Amino acid sequence: MALHHDVFSRRDFLTATAAAGVGLLISRAGARAAEPAPAGKTPPSGKIRLGLVGVGAQGRVLIDSLMQIEGIQLVAIADMWDYAREYGRKYLKANKIIVNAYENHEELLAQEKDLQAVVVATPDVWHAPVTNACLKAGKHVYCEKMMSNTLDAARSMVQTMRATGQLLQIGHQRRSNPRYIFARNRLVREAKLCGRLTVANAQWNRKVTEDFLWPKKALISPEQLARYGFEDMHQFRNWRWFHKLGGGPLSDLGAHQIDMFNWFLDALPRSVIASGGMDYYKNHEWYDNAMVIYEYGLPEGVVRAFYQVQTTTSAGGGYFEYFMGDEGSLKMSENPSLTAVYREDRAPDWGELVKKNYLREKKVAPAEAAGTKVDVRESKPLIGYDIPVTFNKKIHQPHLENFFKAIRGQAKLNCPADEALASESIIFKANEAIAAKRMLEITKADTEA
Repeated sequence: MALHHDVFSRRDFLTATAAAGVGLLISRAGARAAEPAPAGKTPPSGKIRLGLVGVGAQGRVLIDSLMQIEGIQLVAIADMWDYAREYGRKYLKANKIIVNAYENHEELLAQEKDLQAVVVATPDVWHAPVTNACLKAGKHVYCEKMMSNTLDAARSMVQTMRATGQLLQIGHQRRSNPRYIFARNRLVREAKLCGRLTVANAQWNRKVTEDFLWPKKALISPEQLARYGFEDMHQFRNWRWFHKLGGGPLSDLGAHQIDMFNWFLDALPRSVIASGGMDYYKNHEWYDNAMVIYEYGLPEGVVRAFYQVQTTTSAGGGYFEYFMGDEGSLKMSENPSLTAVYREDRAPDWGELVKKNYLREKKVAPAEAAGTKVDVRESKPLIGYDIPVTFNKKIHQPHLENFFKAIRGQAKLNCPADEALASESIIFKANEAIAAKRMLEITKADTEA
């Protein structure tokens, strides 16, 4: 389709979203909030005093990563549900971490004046109010993705970040994963092993699951639920499925992987077409399954990226992002066993990449290598390679470490809020496309604060 002059180009995206950091990371000219803040009250040798708002499932995942990081001190937690709040307090105490516990971020900020940073892991609808309040209180913030369940609220977070000068990292943790950094910077960008990229696809499929329940002894009063925007306990426990609280499966699962489309391609798409529906579950508002096609206009040609999220079948399991070109293909996942690299016959020899330890050839059984030819039009099996980069940390830990290094002035954020907004905006656009049942153009204005 014809594009207007204001469509977000690859050059625009390169300017705004080239990778940050040190070592394997490529330096970038970032926005104000991407620059490391002065150490201020936190000298390099001192511990960063930290609060956590939201002690649900994701908050507990982050706690497990935080406990592995040196140089920080978790001193306070907050959660509106006393059941979760008490669970978090006891869990930390069992790990010799004593914290003060509060009902909400307002109480936490009022009582804990000497915090340097806050981690936000609330339901999406509360990300913007909590983050904005913490930034205005002079705290650096690490906020889980999605930034919000609405684009306007997400934009407000970028605006507050810029106005306060505080750091705001968004939890797209793949951007700090050493294997993803190596694959993007060394294999795709430097070695160009895919050749001309033509296609990308990704998926995250989950089996049918029952909605979350709650202990009878842990009921929240109707007045308390209403105060925080929930109609009942079912909605509170299953907020991801409701329009006013979350963004549906594309937001909940797809956000990480669609962000990788943009990051690896160094671009935002120019259009999106999508389909989804409430085909299975009858007590939700968001669709069960969605299929999305983005179209990227790169200088070397068009790349179409397909994303699938299913909540009615695991389809054998596995979640991954796959980048395919005329000379090779790269399959990435946070699960190393699902990662693979394949060379096309027409590609230059990859022997030098093996010598440089950029790739490691997979050992394949003879029977598997021979394959079984079933059609003369079928391409023969390709030789597979591994990425020789491993790390033994929890998957969120490197991203949190990057945040704390940025606070100390030792790094730039790998996913500051302005970059996250540009990337997440196309997920809001995909939800629009599902509702509109037609292809929608994506413009630069759609992606800015």
